[in-house]
Amino acid sequence: MLFLVISTPRPERPSEWAAKRTTFWPWLATQEDKGLCKWGYARAGRGAVALFDVSSHESLHELLNQWADIIPASFEVLPLIEISASKTFLAKQLKSGGKKS
Repeated sequence: MLFLVISTPRPERPSEWAAKRTTFWPWLATQEDKGLCKWGYARAGRGAVALFDVSSHESLHELLNQWADIIPASFEVLPLIEISASKTFLAKQLKSGGKKS
């Protein structure tokens, strides 16, 4: 299950969290090593985005809680599907003439 996660840190001064923030990227690298994170990037200004590939909502929940323990933030979570699955869905839709089944 693919999820794009966009974080928006709480509005504290960034300098107040600088020391704790240095632990975020090693944590994310560990998730990449485990195959749970495909990639991550810092957002200009504040925050980060990451693409997670997890087996369940509970796994995602655990990752988001770990992330929030490092940097308290709110998260926008967007569920994604693979392009091949999207193409298959579209082909079925075209085959049925766009009718609901």
